Amino acid sequence: MRIENAGENAIIVYLGEGQSPEISDRVQQLGHLLSEQMATDLVDLVASYASLLVIFDALRTDHLAVRRKTLSALTGMQASESSSSALVTLPVYYDLESGPDLENLAHQAALTIEQVVDIHQSCEYRVYAIGFAPGFAYLGEVDSRIATPRLATPRQKVPKGAVAIADAQTAVYPAPSPGGWNLIGLCPTPMFNPQQEPPMPVGVGDRVRFESVSRQQFLDLGGEL
Repeated sequence: MRIENAGENAIIVYLGEGQSPEISDRVQQLGHLLSEQMATDLVDLVASYASLLVIFDALRTDHLAVRRKTLSALTGMQASESSSSALVTLPVYYDLESGPDLENLAHQAALTIEQVVDIHQSCEYRVYAIGFAPGFAYLGEVDSRIATPRLATPRQKVPKGAVAIADAQTAVYPAPSPGGWNLIGLCPTPMFNPQQEPPMPVGVGDRVRFESVSRQQFLDLGGEL
């Protein structure tokens, strides 16, 4: 574990190397404790795979005081239980119509399309980080049988709700954007709505399962083709 300054009103806390559920739990626990201890001194927390960015109000506190509270919170974590997390189920319309890379991925993995779909929806994924775009949750880990590299040439536009795989991660695109991940389906659930509270259906540390739905079910749930 190490703490580094990250600007005039922020520090970043590194809680390990790489990604794992255990490190993710520690990141989540530290975030909860700092939210309670810092109260109005805190501006924001940004969690990632193995780190937590702590942004504070420089008019109310300083780096030294925030470091002390962080070390105190880390000590309290040692005796705390594992953080609770929500399990969120997201519907997906898996099909060649909705997943243009589904057939190629299946061919490269020497699997049928049905097997790729079954493998993808049989796993439980942890939300390790949120980034790239508002509502873009990085989920891991994908079963090694269907893990596949990013596209050599990214698409100029990926549709909203596209369910995709890149290496050992999977995600749902929250809005139309460029992207180089392999597209295997579409999800009708909005991944980001700033008018709602919370604005996302998932948060860092939560668990996600995908559930296959038919074309008509996808449309009935608000999906667009």
